[in-house]
Amino acid sequence: MKVYRTFDEIDRDLKILKLQSKIDREEMKICFSEIKEDLSPVSVVGNILGSIAKKALLFKTVAAIFRMGKK
Repeated sequence: MKVYRTFDEIDRDLKILKLQSKIDREEMKICFSEIKEDLSPVSVVGNILGSIAKKALLFKTVAAIFRMGKK
């Protein structure tokens, strides 16, 4: 536990705590905004289509490798 000797020390720490609280609030706003963007319909559909395209490319690559091995 911190022992304060003057009211100025108390005021200083209170000011720091208030500023830290504001910083934390702003960080939460940013995180919330990023989550909203990640869960937007456009983003979700884009991620799904991207995943499908990657899997299709991987499938074609694996199929081509197996075809080359059979020759």
